Amino acid sequence: MAVIECALLSEGSSDKVLLPMLEWLMRKHTPQTPSSVEWVDLLRCPRKPSTMIEKITAALDLYRCHILFVHRDSDGSDPENRYGEIRDAIASLPHGSRLPPYVCVVPIRMTEAWLLTDEAAIRNAAGNPNGTVPLTLPSLQRIETIPDPKEKLNDLLRIASQLHGRRLKRFNDSLCVQRVAGCMNDFQKLRALSAFQRLESDLSATLRQLEQQGLLGSENIGFMQGLSEGATGSSQFTIKI
Repeated sequence: MAVIECALLSEGSSDKVLLPMLEWLMRKHTPQTPSSVEWVDLLRCPRKPSTMIEKITAALDLYRCHILFVHRDSDGSDPENRYGEIRDAIASLPHGSRLPPYVCVVPIRMTEAWLLTDEAAIRNAAGNPNGTVPLTLPSLQRIETIPDPKEKLNDLLRIASQLHGRRLKRFNDSLCVQRVAGCMNDFQKLRALSAFQRLESDLSATLRQLEQQGLLGSENIGFMQGLSEGATGSSQFTIKI
């Protein structure tokens, strides 16, 4: 396999911030094999899909990939509900559908929680990298319990900008949120979060499946110690190239 091609089906365009994280994981696990992760743009569909089944079907029609990442925020509910929704949608696809292995991406609460780990990235994204105003980032132990990570991140970006008055009113929160992940050089801290640990474990299992099918050499897979043993990956289906 020359390149491992992946696609990300997310809840919305703002979740493109997941791309650098997934690309980082792929580099960590397959250091000798190039990979790419492309965001699934459902606006390319003649008719916008609405249900999870329709979205997955559209993603597979639009993007020929070796791995499909499927994202859902848990939004404060039991994350297992989201995993179950994705599994049920996959199981309900028409018989004979082209089904590559899939990996669930289910942050506790919402995606923005994973952006609350890097103070330098937040300052850079706010356009004030040399700012000195104190930023109170939540501890890693608290990140997955914050009720509204999006609001917390927006507040931190505004504080980091050190703008006031009219300039602060014109501050583009959404644009700056998109910048944060791109300003992060290392996502190592995310490995302390339970949802990210599960994502990495499931990805490890999926890559092992590709290896067993002869589509990826074992020498190319840089599994982290302990991740490949006992991993409960989401992948269940035969990939056809």
